[in-house]
Amino acid sequence: MRTYPRNSPEAAARIVALVLIADGHVCRSEFEVFDQLQGPRELGLAPGALPRIVQSLCEDLLMGDPGSGSMLGGLDDDALAALMAEVDDPALQARVLRLAMAAASADRHLADGEAVVLAAARRHWGLPDEAAQAHHPAATPLAA
Repeated sequence: MRTYPRNSPEAAARIVALVLIADGHVCRSEFEVFDQLQGPRELGLAPGALPRIVQSLCEDLLMGDPGSGSMLGGLDDDALAALMAEVDDPALQARVLRLAMAAASADRHLADGEAVVLAAARRHWGLPDEAAQAHHPAATPLAA
């Protein structure tokens, strides 16, 4: 799996991409929502760069586990932790989660795989999950 500089636009966008592919497919509406929310600007990406990052991520994942037939089949917790470790700035983490959640929900359905990756990001970054925030009104919202 390729690495990106810590807190780089590409490292942040790769987490968004991971959420988007976690259900096995990416809808055009997910890219559209990402663009409507000014995702490229929020993450410091060039316009139109997210599809390229999604493609690179898919290539890396398929090269890492060519026999499983599953895009995420070779992504164990250590590999996931390594990806999450490339984004350690709390403000950037919040932007990534907000954008990933909005894009993944663009089809009006948060698939199990997408929810799993979002929960993993929160766990690796030490952030409360949405259910905990809903039950604790004093919790700080994730939106940046």
